[in-house]
Amino acid sequence: MTAVIGHTAALRREALARPASRSLRFLPGALILLDSAVIATAAGLSSFLEDGMPLFDPQAHDDLAGSTTGPLLVLGWAMVIALGGGYRRQVLGGGSDEYKRVLNASLAHTGLLALILFITQADVSRGFFLLLFTLGVPGLLLSRWGARKLLQRARSAGHLGVPVLIAGSPEHVDDIHGVLDRTAWLGYRVIGAVTPPGDASHTVGGVPVVGTTDDVARAALQSEAQVILFAGGGSTSAQDLQEKVWQLEERGIDVVVAQSATGITISDRASFRPVGGLPLMHLGAPAWAQATRIGKRTFDVVGALGLLVAFSPLFLFIALRIKLHDGGTVLFQQSRVGRQGVPFRCAKFRTMVVDAEDLLAALHVATGYDGGLFKMAHDPRITKPGRWLRRFSLDELPQLWNVVRGDMSLVGPRPPLPHEVARYDVAARRRLHVRPGMTGLWQVSGRSDLSWEHAIRLDLYYVDHWSMLQDLNILWRTLGVVIMGRGAY
Repeated sequence: MTAVIGHTAALRREALARPASRSLRFLPGALILLDSAVIATAAGLSSFLEDGMPLFDPQAHDDLAGSTTGPLLVLGWAMVIALGGGYRRQVLGGGSDEYKRVLNASLAHTGLLALILFITQADVSRGFFLLLFTLGVPGLLLSRWGARKLLQRARSAGHLGVPVLIAGSPEHVDDIHGVLDRTAWLGYRVIGAVTPPGDASHTVGGVPVVGTTDDVARAALQSEAQVILFAGGGSTSAQDLQEKVWQLEERGIDVVVAQSATGITISDRASFRPVGGLPLMHLGAPAWAQATRIGKRTFDVVGALGLLVAFSPLFLFIALRIKLHDGGTVLFQQSRVGRQGVPFRCAKFRTMVVDAEDLLAALHVATGYDGGLFKMAHDPRITKPGRWLRRFSLDELPQLWNVVRGDMSLVGPRPPLPHEVARYDVAARRRLHVRPGMTGLWQVSGRSDLSWEHAIRLDLYYVDHWSMLQDLNILWRTLGVVIMGRGAY
């Protein structure tokens, strides 16, 4: 017993001795203050617009308009967000989960407040109630978006990062390191690798090896890492991984497990049910099944028709510009592969010389092309008007008609060429479960600057984690990418 107590005390001392990340320390508290300020502003403005500010009037004696009601309303809303996990460090800084939690908590608070008002029979105008959440919910989401942008900018500049060790085989370590290096705004600062026993001091990608997977906890403590990311090869079995996670948890070290470490994509459709003391993971309907239903299709058709009408003057201008340049055809149609492998003709404004296809083989030889998506930063086949069309993705506007026809979606994986599909492995073929999109995660994550492997990974993530909220987020981010012209050539 004495030995156990001594061991536990030693673990606590180890955890306390490790410096805490500044971002992890102040971020949840700062967001609580920010949310409280937004809620207070929404409540005060709603009260002013409805009754001339009785909510914060100390002379008011109504149940809701009393002097303590305003602070209680703010505190209650922030508390529901906290209970909904809206301030958890794991959801802050990236992904749509943070927005989902804030939105769901706000809706729950709306229902809870309505129930309290009904039970107490408080004399509250419907106008105030409606204004409060009409102003409060968008205000919270917008403020969270602004806070995230500031955090991501600071992390991209090298501040507020979290030291991370990657545990896995050297190949998987380099793969994960490449992803984290391209997404510096997430704040994961790779300080080393933990690999199976060997003599290498660095991985091929240059990540220093600071320990072996036999003793991950020791390596984490010696390097002062705050997060261990398990990739493929980081453990020899599920039991081995579980034991390592226990050791790290005892020392206060956060654990992240990449899909490659388990071979299973765990998403919102996963639920756990204990059976005889054994937690079994049940997988519900895949997310891509939802992405093929009528809601998304209706959104696509309405959105595409609206954009076709809005951009009709621009269509005419572009068509005239292309025709006057060299007298060739305005549109270029290419065979692409759609949902479930069905081919279709994908339309674009022509941006290359009329004999571009005949010159392709020579360019393959000159550039050492060996498969995947062929892109050149300075393709000699691109015409003068084609350069600015590509820079702002205006050449893809005719694909709106493909969306109306049902060949494509506004958001989805990049539409592949037939010879690319012929090279797909079993995993890559999952991209074909949904309609290809005019934009997608590949578009807002680097476009032509992405490697083939990274583009495939992004598409598979989209297929396995589809949601309507994610589609809206991608469309919003696409606007910024197109305006800036990043990664387009």
